[in-house]
Amino acid sequence: MSLMLFGDKSLDLSLPHVMGILNVTPDSFSDGGSFSSLDSALFQTQKMIREGASIIDVGGESTRPGATPVTMSQELDRVLPVLEAIKERFDIIVSVDTSTPEVIRESATLGAGLINDVRALERAGALEAAAQADLPICLMHMKGVPQTMQVKPDYSSVVADVSDYLMSRVVVCEAAGVERSRLILDPGIGFGKSLEHNLVLLSHTEHFKRLGFDVLIGVSRKTMIGDVLNLPVDQRLYGTMGANAAAYTKGARIFRVHDVKPHVEMLELMSRIEREV
Repeated sequence: MSLMLFGDKSLDLSLPHVMGILNVTPDSFSDGGSFSSLDSALFQTQKMIREGASIIDVGGESTRPGATPVTMSQELDRVLPVLEAIKERFDIIVSVDTSTPEVIRESATLGAGLINDVRALERAGALEAAAQADLPICLMHMKGVPQTMQVKPDYSSVVADVSDYLMSRVVVCEAAGVERSRLILDPGIGFGKSLEHNLVLLSHTEHFKRLGFDVLIGVSRKTMIGDVLNLPVDQRLYGTMGANAAAYTKGARIFRVHDVKPHVEMLELMSRIEREV
């Protein structure tokens, strides 16, 4: 058993867990605008909880390739009412997908259980806010910024480069008072990577686990799935499941997905088989 405390709840991260995506944005690549009203966000939250999600990941800023930045006030206005309403109505861990220090602070106050930061706390003030929040933090690797990250990304060795970056952020976090035991790593599939880079990172998921951290994978419906299978975004479920199944066998334990039920069932069976070996 490998317990991690997410606010007032804990998860055994020796087992797989599904993180359901709740984008409260108008422009996310797959579901932009679908859950931008409070009622629709709560309906989707209830659906994902019933389907077995362990975590709901609320995001108020799209970080898809080419996305336009949002202001702090826009992000606060999108995220906080949804977070507060979820915590009032449901017994579930809520992750907040943000890089903004003010959002980190306010989310912690309202009961968030995890901060999921695609910029690995590099935004000014985010590191200090995360240290004060005293919550688990997911550090993700992104090369460049969303507006330009997919313009000819280049690495000398993608696994080593991503690993070195994430470990450098771990060192910075520890120096700021964020305990190592609170950190989760995400190699950042699709964030400043070519198709080959993404495939190599997924095939080396165990490398990040061996660094001594739990690993989160976010590959749901992404371009790499479409590139391999030549499928549009709304037909990438099976490809997503294949990628996540591969990552599970290599040590990943948190899976950020749009389609909760099929992943819960797949991972439950895979975990049960693994425990019987």
